[in-house]
Amino acid sequence: MNTLTRPLERVVVALGVAARLAVLALVLLVAANVLLRYVLSWSPVALQEIEWHLISPIALLGMAYAVHHRADVRVDFLYDRFGARTRAAVDLASGLLTVAVGVTVAWLAVPYVLQAYDIGEGSPDPGGLPGRYLLKAFIPLGFSVLALQGLADTLAALGRLLPARKAAPVVITAAEPDDADVVQGCA
Repeated sequence: MNTLTRPLERVVVALGVAARLAVLALVLLVAANVLLRYVLSWSPVALQEIEWHLISPIALLGMAYAVHHRADVRVDFLYDRFGARTRAAVDLASGLLTVAVGVTVAWLAVPYVLQAYDIGEGSPDPGGLPGRYLLKAFIPLGFSVLALQGLADTLAALGRLLPARKAAPVVITAAEPDDADVVQGCA
């Protein structure tokens, strides 16, 4: 199962790194906005809106990354008392539920993003940012990535639940004569 989960988790980690970089960008942008406001008495609306726009990838891409690193909320005082098979069953159920929630929200969010794109939705503030659909596109993307992480967790739990199949032993026997050999031997 590891060969199946590894590519899924690479996607989750790569997008999680993007979320981490968005946190860094947000911190630098907030610091720059504070300096601009209090040193130069200038506060551009677009820079303030970028702060809000960075929260979207941080939250929506970061949630799958948090689940990947097991930084999500868990009832560990019960889970820790379970045996290995019960833990795997709980992980299987939670993985399947994560897939279901991720796929459902991603599916339902697509029309929301398309509507924002169709109407050319932008910021209502003067000097604000256009293309709000780009910001909203993180909703289906983030929940799709969450579904990928749920799928990886489901496959990993199945790998722990199902017994490992051993390769069938190879038995080498003497070659049996085929029909042509038998006919030639009789002639």
